[in-house]
Amino acid sequence: MSTRAPRSGFARRPADPETWVRAAKEQSAGRADGAANTARLTIDVTPAQRGRIKIAAFERGMTVADMLRELLEREFPPAGDAGQ
Repeated sequence: MSTRAPRSGFARRPADPETWVRAAKEQSAGRADGAANTARLTIDVTPAQRGRIKIAAFERGMTVADMLRELLEREFPPAGDAGQ
């Protein structure tokens, strides 16, 4: 019976998070598709919440992603914009 080789790098926590974040930014900086200015955020929601979110986005003629980006921008404005 042979043993499996360990999966290096897969789902391993970085030893130095700051270097890890900077490396990802540098990697995406050369992209022309605008991906350099985005980051993925994953959250768990119930199926009922997901349904309500999708319906709300459809009724507004938006994608779920665009609707949630607007909500997050409204709730968490950049520093200095909080009073506006």
